Amino acid sequence: MAGGKIRKEKPKAPSNNYQGGISFHKSKGQHILKNPLLVDSIVQKAGIKSTDVILEIGPGTGNLTKKLLEAGKEVIAVELDSRMVLELQRRFQGTPYSNRLKVIQGDVLKTELPRFDICVANIPYQISSPLTFKLLFHPTSFRCAVIMYQREFAMRLVAQPGDNLYCRLSVNTQLYARVSHLLKVGKNNFRPPPKVDSSVVRIEPRKPQPQVNKKEWDGFLRVCFIRKNKTLGAIFRQKSVVSMLEKNFKTLQAVLASLNGSTGEAAVMDVGDQSMGLEDDDNEMEDDDEDMEMEEGQGGGGEFKEKVMNVLKEGGFEEKRSSKLSQQEFLYLLSLFNKSGIHFS
Repeated sequence: MAGGKIRKEKPKAPSNNYQGGISFHKSKGQHILKNPLLVDSIVQKAGIKSTDVILEIGPGTGNLTKKLLEAGKEVIAVELDSRMVLELQRRFQGTPYSNRLKVIQGDVLKTELPRFDICVANIPYQISSPLTFKLLFHPTSFRCAVIMYQREFAMRLVAQPGDNLYCRLSVNTQLYARVSHLLKVGKNNFRPPPKVDSSVVRIEPRKPQPQVNKKEWDGFLRVCFIRKNKTLGAIFRQKSVVSMLEKNFKTLQAVLASLNGSTGEAAVMDVGDQSMGLEDDDNEMEDDDEDMEMEEGQGGGGEFKEKVMNVLKEGGFEEKRSSKLSQQEFLYLLSLFNKSGIHFS
């Protein structure tokens, strides 16, 4: 335009959300490790042996995969995104690693995992909890898992009694495994960068595995951590808790009576998931105290409520809080309840 200034358009900076022509989707938890020194550190801390079969979950474009192939015998990579699967195959095709890499396309939570010695993974954070327990309950034993988690989740995994982040997840995980924090990872080590920092955690399954009923243990912890900073006496006076436990108690008594031939008709019921109606989250509820307390005469009868409270008094737990209890104390309290015929699943 005459008399006017011509504006030069600034060239657009390349997006950080691409690598090798592939766009990454934050909504799917795709954050690729871009720092080679960090990748080397993770592999080194994993303690991989040359004979190890390594399970990698969410390999992305293969930055970590390459280092794992250099360190171990074989890598089994589970990847949901078909674009990433093609990129992995393209990247390692014609290389000495191609016959030592097996790629499984699918949802890791729905995939039957093969035998492996060690798991090393930078996972989508939204599957952190279900994936952790899928690994812990894997039918064949493995040495350890070294996993990148969102930092707060990682801190919950390693939290100890009295720590601010100590919760049901902490107790549950540490029953089945030794958990240790390896290193903190800043958000700028990823492409695209996530909104929060991350941490790498080492998980070593306990051998032998603890001899506990998984449903019973989980149901018990769900009750104890309804509000971790309330006294156990206050929690176990709740109408919903007393009602659930009494229902389980009566059902079990009916089943036992039927098995003993004391009743003319079998009264078998499935008590498996009675506890699941309670809060199903790793975060504790923040109900008002008035809602937590059960009024006298409610909750299915005072006699059963007294039976529950007597168990707490017997073990000296009535005034204790879940946020301060050790794993051994939880196991002991559960044994006292079971000894009195009170069950959580």
